[in-house]
Amino acid sequence: MGFNVLSLVHLIGGLALFIYGMTTMGKGLERAAGSKLEKTLEKMTGNLATALLMGMVVTMVIQSSSATTVMVVGFVNAGIMSLKQSVGVILGANIGTTITAQILRLDSGAAVGGSLFMQLLKPKNLAYLIVLIGVAIMMLAKKRRSKDIADILCGFGILFIGMSVMENAVAPLAELPQFSQMFAAISNPVLGVLVGTIVTAIIQSSSASVGILQALSTTGAISYSAAVPIILGQNIGTCVTAFLSSLGGSKNARRTAMVHFYFNLLGSIVFLVAIYALQYTIGFSFWDSPIDKAGIANFHTLFNVTCTLLFLPLTRLLVDLAEKSVPAGENQDDPLARLEPRFLTTPALALEQAQHCIADMGDAAKQNFRLATEPLFGGSAPDEEDFFAREHFLDRAEVEIARYLTNMHNIRSIDQRRQTAEMMHSLSDFERIGDYAQNIFERMEAFRASQMSFSPAATQELRTMCEAVGEALDLTVEGYVTRSVSVARTVEPVEEVVDTLKERLKSRHLDRLARNECTMQTGIPFLDIVHDLEKISDHCSNIAIYTIQLGEGAEEFDTHQYAREEYKSTPQFTERLQYYQHKYLAPIDKLTTE
Repeated sequence: MGFNVLSLVHLIGGLALFIYGMTTMGKGLERAAGSKLEKTLEKMTGNLATALLMGMVVTMVIQSSSATTVMVVGFVNAGIMSLKQSVGVILGANIGTTITAQILRLDSGAAVGGSLFMQLLKPKNLAYLIVLIGVAIMMLAKKRRSKDIADILCGFGILFIGMSVMENAVAPLAELPQFSQMFAAISNPVLGVLVGTIVTAIIQSSSASVGILQALSTTGAISYSAAVPIILGQNIGTCVTAFLSSLGGSKNARRTAMVHFYFNLLGSIVFLVAIYALQYTIGFSFWDSPIDKAGIANFHTLFNVTCTLLFLPLTRLLVDLAEKSVPAGENQDDPLARLEPRFLTTPALALEQAQHCIADMGDAAKQNFRLATEPLFGGSAPDEEDFFAREHFLDRAEVEIARYLTNMHNIRSIDQRRQTAEMMHSLSDFERIGDYAQNIFERMEAFRASQMSFSPAATQELRTMCEAVGEALDLTVEGYVTRSVSVARTVEPVEEVVDTLKERLKSRHLDRLARNECTMQTGIPFLDIVHDLEKISDHCSNIAIYTIQLGEGAEEFDTHQYAREEYKSTPQFTERLQYYQHKYLAPIDKLTTE
C-alpha cells in the first residue's frame, strides 16, 4: 500500500507524540534538577568556559536549545546577565541540543538479534516497557520527585514511540519515485537550507525537525547531499523561538536573540562554502549515498561543535554584530523588565527579580520625597516632569509587581510563600509613600503660586521633621534592599519621634495662630504637610517591621501587634529612641525657649 491520507495522519500523529515526549522528558528532567538549575545558570557565567559548559549541560537536561536561549534572553532582559555573558551560554546550548539526535540514533542500524529478549532491547520496542513503568510510577507515586521520574520515563518512551510511528508512516514513500526526485531537487544547497529553515521555524524546535529528517532517512531516499543543507537550515530556523521571545524586551534581550541568529547563520555559511568547495575540488565518495539516522546525528553534532570552536575566539564579533543590528536608540529600558514571565515557573528567580523592582520603588519614593520637601526651605522649584515620571512608575509598579507575584507557579516552600506575602505588603506601602510625597509636592506648588511663605519658626520645625522622616525612609530602604534586620530595627524609634514631632508641631502652630503670628492661609498647608510627613513615617515603620518579621521567620505579618508589644520592650529600642529624641526633639525644644 502506498503513501495515502492515513499515512499522513500517522506521520503528523507521530510527530505530535515525538514533540510531546521530548517536552515531557525535558520538563521532568528540569523539575528533577530542581529550581537551582536556572539559578546555577545565572551564577556560573563569570567566564566564557563556565558559561559554555553550563549552556551545554542545561540544554542536555531540558532537551532544547531554544528553551535555553529563551531562558538566557530572559536573564539578559531582567538585567541579571550581560550580553557578553550570554554568548558563552548560547554557544554551549548549540552543542547540548545535539543530544536528542544522538539518542534517536540508538535505534538505527541492523537488529540486535532474533530472540525475543534481544528484540525487546531495541529502543523502539523497549520504549513501550519504559512507558508502562512510567505510568505505573505515576499512578502510585505521591511524592513530587517520583512523579518527575515518571514524566522522564514516559517522555523518553513516547519520544521513541513517536519516532517509530513516523518511520512506519513514511516507509511507503520509499516506493515513490517522486519522493526521491523531490530530495534530489533539495540537493540544491540554497533550496535545502531554505526548506530546513522554514520547517524548523514552523515547529520551533530543531530537535523535532532533525527527528523528522531522521525518520525520513529510514526510506533510504535521502542522500548526504540533500541532508547536509537541510541540517544547516534547521540550525538557522531554531532562532525563530528566541526572536519571538525577545519581542517587547529590552535592547540587550533582542541583541541576545541576534547573537543566536548570527552564530547559526554565519556558521551555516562557512560550513556550506567549505563543504561544497571540498566536494567540487576533492569530492566525497559518500556524497550521493543514502544517509541514515546516525549520519544525520553525527553531522548535526559536527556542525555545532565545529562552529562553537570557530566562534569561541570571535565572541566579540558576535556581540558587535548584535549591537549594530539593534542600535542603542534614545529610549531607556523599562525598570520593570526584570519581571520576566519566563521566571514565573521558578519562584526563587521570580521573587529575586520582584524584590529588585520593589527596591527600585523604594529608591523612587526616596527621590520624590527629596524633590517634594526641599522646596520647603527655599531654592528653585523641582522638575515637575521628573517627579511625576517617578510617581507614574510607583503606581504602575504596584499593579504589575502584584500581578507578577500572584501569577507565580510551583511555590512549594513556606519561606517563598512568606516572602511573597511580605512583598505584597511592602510594595503597597512604598506606593503610599509616593502618594504622600505627591501630596506635599502639590501643596507646595499651590503655596508658591499664591506667593505665601511660612514663618522662620514654622520653617525650622518642618525642616527638623523632614530630616527625621528622611532618615526613617533612608533606613527603611536600606533595610529592605539588604534584608538587614538590624537596620530595620532602627526605623521604629525614629517613627516614635516623628509621632511626637507631629503633636508638638501642631500644638506650637496653634499657639502661633492664637498669637496672630501666622494666618489660616499658611496654617492649613502647614498642618497638612505635617500630617503627610507623619503618614510617610508610618509606612516606613510598616515596611521595616515586615523586613524584621521576614528575617525572624514570623508566620504572620502583623505590624500593629509587633510594634505595640514585642519590639518596644527591648533595651535596644529604648537606647535608639533616646538617641533620636536628642537628635530631633531637642532642636524643637530649643526653639521654644528662645
